Amino acid sequence: MRSDDAGNVADVAEALLLDAALESIPYGFCVWSPQFRLLMWNKHYRDFYGFAPDAIHRGMTLEDVVHLSARLGNHAGQSPEVFYEHYTSDLLANRNGARHKSQEVVSGGRIIETAHIYSPKLGWVVTHEDITDEIAKAESQQKRKLELERQNIRLDAAVNNISIGLCMMDARGRLVICNEPYARIYNLPVQLLRPGTQLEDILGHLFDMGMSTGGSRDEYIAWRREVIAKREYGKNVHELNGRTIMMQHHPMKDGGWVSTHEDITEQRQAEARIQHLARHDALTDLPNRIEFLEQMARTQAALKRGEMAAVLYIDLDHFKAVNDTLGHAVGDEVIKQAAVRLWGTTRETDLLARLGGDEFALLLRPIDGVDMAARVADRIVKAMRAPMNIGGQQIEIGASVGIAVGPGDGITTDQLVKNADLALYKAKSEGRSTYHFFETGMDAELQQRRSIEAGLRMAMQREELRLMYQPLLGLENNRVTCVEALLRWDHDERTIPPNEFVPVAEDTGLIVPIGEWVLHEACRAAASWPNGVRVAVNLSPVQFRQKDLVGQVRSALAEARLEPTRLELEITESLLLTDSEATIAALHELRGMGVRICMDDFGTGYSSLSYLRSFPFDKIKIDRSFMADLTSRDDSRAIIKAVIGLGQSLGMVTTAEGVETEEQLSLVRDFGVSEVQGFLFSPPLQSSTLANLLHSEAVKTQAKQKAS
Repeated sequence: MRSDDAGNVADVAEALLLDAALESIPYGFCVWSPQFRLLMWNKHYRDFYGFAPDAIHRGMTLEDVVHLSARLGNHAGQSPEVFYEHYTSDLLANRNGARHKSQEVVSGGRIIETAHIYSPKLGWVVTHEDITDEIAKAESQQKRKLELERQNIRLDAAVNNISIGLCMMDARGRLVICNEPYARIYNLPVQLLRPGTQLEDILGHLFDMGMSTGGSRDEYIAWRREVIAKREYGKNVHELNGRTIMMQHHPMKDGGWVSTHEDITEQRQAEARIQHLARHDALTDLPNRIEFLEQMARTQAALKRGEMAAVLYIDLDHFKAVNDTLGHAVGDEVIKQAAVRLWGTTRETDLLARLGGDEFALLLRPIDGVDMAARVADRIVKAMRAPMNIGGQQIEIGASVGIAVGPGDGITTDQLVKNADLALYKAKSEGRSTYHFFETGMDAELQQRRSIEAGLRMAMQREELRLMYQPLLGLENNRVTCVEALLRWDHDERTIPPNEFVPVAEDTGLIVPIGEWVLHEACRAAASWPNGVRVAVNLSPVQFRQKDLVGQVRSALAEARLEPTRLELEITESLLLTDSEATIAALHELRGMGVRICMDDFGTGYSSLSYLRSFPFDKIKIDRSFMADLTSRDDSRAIIKAVIGLGQSLGMVTTAEGVETEEQLSLVRDFGVSEVQGFLFSPPLQSSTLANLLHSEAVKTQAKQKAS
């Protein structure tokens, strides 16, 4: 073998040995010449940066390697140029023979630690080590350390800062630790708070303090030991000297346990109060609708056996007027006083409930006959009729009662409640302050009412409402002095009488827009009549609850250009039942404008005479009910004569309604009545017919004046 061949073989062998040595190194390795050219590297180095075997070669510049590495996703967050500048600066700055380390993140999120050392003959020798797992392990250890610290902090907080009692026992039933609330709940002495105290000593103290299950001391301790021995979560509620304690048992893996102890007395009281409020009325503390219906449902079994029970539905009369005019505070006091009065009419076995608003219900159980239900209803009506004194004000309301008696009127809750409600509606329609039993056919009446209500809501849009006009004859000059506007409703090919639809309009509030329409129509019609003729319009008490009633009257007069003195507003005494200051003020304001105020249906109420003192009426109208017996009863004649005389002495015009015979006319004329109204003179007329009558009468009057 030639020497040069031998030399080549030696070089190859040396190169192979070097490659083998480089590949056996457990970390990446590369060497850069002083001119930043790649001299050698191993597979780990290529793998760390994702270089393919033929991607890099000896003599390749560091700048080319950096650009290649960047394209493979390494050196995130830096451009190749910036990374190359920083890296070469770092290499050049560290040529003192010392080893320097740094870290970088390569593709895949792995963390590579590099270390380089400079050799003047060779260049920079750089090692690359993947320290991702080491860092994660260190971070995990640090997290665990922090978690242990947090757990210690939480344990300390649990023991020393929570409001509930906490106690920890070991597997042998010895006290490990407890907090101050635990000691306070059970009034534990100091010697029982020391670590190592036996469970039996603490349980014995609790028994002596009054906590037990009704047995002996040993039985109590054995029961508590049995709960602990089950090695499962448990919750128990104990009574201790009037307090309620909730105890929870939490077993631990080492055989010990933690127990928590909470005084829930106030919580239980609050829960009981919430449950009570859910079934009772907050204002009166009576059972509410939910409780009443549930109690009713429990009565069904007795009804099926033939036992009798009665349901009374009770509605306060005129309550809405009181609430609207005097305010909700007075209304609430009325409800509370009404509840007390109603309670006084019941027995211990009966159930009185407030259903809401001014509605009450009474379940009579058991009863031996319908007479008992009638007696109770009569007591209710009489009890509620007496005036209430609230804040120095005399308030008169009353009550209407509907009665359904089972099993005859139904054996289910729905049937009895529905039928009692129908009977209540009947009692209210008959004048209120009375009671009525359920009767077959009442449901049809309710359906009729609902039909009227539904039609009435569309009546104005469909122009189904119209006015008729009935003249009033002044007896002094035998001429028409006033005309009353009467509302009519043409619906479903028939004319519905006012006594059918006006109460529905009042109950639903529809009377307010309807009443405003009547005001405008009547004033508009009166503007075309002779100047000496007034128009009379009936006002509902519901209209007075609207704050803008005076403004509505003023608007109607202005729109029609009608003098206020030619408008008469007729009210009934029900408007003055509450003697509301707002109502009286509105009447005075209207009268101050020149509008005349008339009391309609005088003599039919309880205190008509007293109302003549509360307001100076311009006119009183004697109800037609007195006129029917005028020629046959002396008392009717005496009453009418007295009323006419009263009106004359007070300077008020008097009008007799319902004059239908010459004999009636002759009598009231002799008594001195100012006006008469009735079919003897004229029935209600259409607007055109009335205009002809007034025109012909005006012509006659002018002729008489010229002749004289």
